[in-house]
Amino acid sequence: MTSLQTKPRRLGDVSFWYADLGGLPARRAPLDGDTTADVCIVGAGYTGLWSAWYLKQADPTLDVLVVEKDFAGYGASGRNGGWLTGGFAWSHDKYVAASGADAVRAMVDAMNGTVDEVIRVAESQDIDADILRTDELVMAVNDGQMARLAAEAEDRKRWGETDRIEVIGADAARARVNVPNTKGAMLVKNVARIQPAKLVRGLAAAVERAGVRLAEGTTVQTIEPGRVVTDRGTVKARHILRATEGFTATLPEAKREWLPLNSAQIVTEPLPQKIWDQIGWAGHEIVGDFANAYCYCQRTREGRIAVGGRGVPYRYGSAIDTSGTPDAGTVSRLMAILRRHFPAAADARIDHAWCGVLGVPRDWCATVGYDTSTGIGWAGGYVGVGVSTSNLAGRTLADLVTGNDSDLTRLPWVNRRVRRWEPEPLRWMGVQGMYKLLEAADRQEAKGGGESKLAALGYKLTGR
Repeated sequence: MTSLQTKPRRLGDVSFWYADLGGLPARRAPLDGDTTADVCIVGAGYTGLWSAWYLKQADPTLDVLVVEKDFAGYGASGRNGGWLTGGFAWSHDKYVAASGADAVRAMVDAMNGTVDEVIRVAESQDIDADILRTDELVMAVNDGQMARLAAEAEDRKRWGETDRIEVIGADAARARVNVPNTKGAMLVKNVARIQPAKLVRGLAAAVERAGVRLAEGTTVQTIEPGRVVTDRGTVKARHILRATEGFTATLPEAKREWLPLNSAQIVTEPLPQKIWDQIGWAGHEIVGDFANAYCYCQRTREGRIAVGGRGVPYRYGSAIDTSGTPDAGTVSRLMAILRRHFPAAADARIDHAWCGVLGVPRDWCATVGYDTSTGIGWAGGYVGVGVSTSNLAGRTLADLVTGNDSDLTRLPWVNRRVRRWEPEPLRWMGVQGMYKLLEAADRQEAKGGGESKLAALGYKLTGR
């Protein structure tokens, strides 16, 4: 343990999860000139790899090619908080408006099943990703957060998650994880903690064993019906799947489709047992809070605390970070959250800080789809819950491509289109304004007096 830091030992380098693996992986070979495929998948993150996996399970004779600009797992799949939750994180009502309540309940059930499915495949393929079944614990530390806790728990039970959701009091919550000022918590069952880079790297190896071709270091320039143009050659394919999620805005034809929202994390040094004796956390629950500008945390395999949250939420012009390097203000904010929620670790050394982007549609609701007239499919806009959602997306895309009229292809997020984000500077102003109001709401609630109305005003700015 050391005295208070102002700067982590390491910044960027994609993420801590790769440092945990010994460093960034060597790239596979790039595309070697023009080629053909039955299915060309753009993007080798969770979505692209799950899609490839299930396509090969459905039809082993398919020639599936995945092209990736950097390396498999370079994006959010190798940078996220390691929460495998199976949660439905979007507006139920927005899906109901187009598909009805029964269809939304079916989607909730399908999402809940993703935890078991990811673990099943990982076990069958000997993917060691530090997967640990546990609970999710979302803390409330003031009256405003308690109001959101009650509303969220009631809403999720109403939509069919009765067996997963439980509200517990302050004593029961702090007996699990000793977060100061806790008034209560929402407990979500049947979730898991993972090491995300281990999962995506293991999945990439599994799809290769299944016969999928994976070309890294290959930049896609345009996606058109029947062909994908890259800097290494052109791929002609009957089916093309766009699995670029937070990086979708880098494609000229999709610049305003999904907004790349930034999220960042820090991780401490491994903590000694005397610190864990004060914090608790023996169950390795994944931990969050009901702040409007919320955080997400995990206790890692080797006894570190990883803390994530929004820092600079959006870069002007849908710009992407440079290999996961966060700004100083974001790091300071995350360190403040660490010290506030886990004061026993306040003087722990911060070993690494990193960031990444996630895809946000204009209505903040995820979609998956396939256009039979063009042969182009897509999935994403997960709004931060991609570890589990990408698995359901991959299974659904496989059914859509192979023409399997399944329960998955009838879920309400399939072929759901929303309008594009506004041009700059409007989207930058909207997102910046929203987060300023969320932060102001949190400051107001911390002073007491119940739930702030500023957050609702902030959400109206961006249609959340």
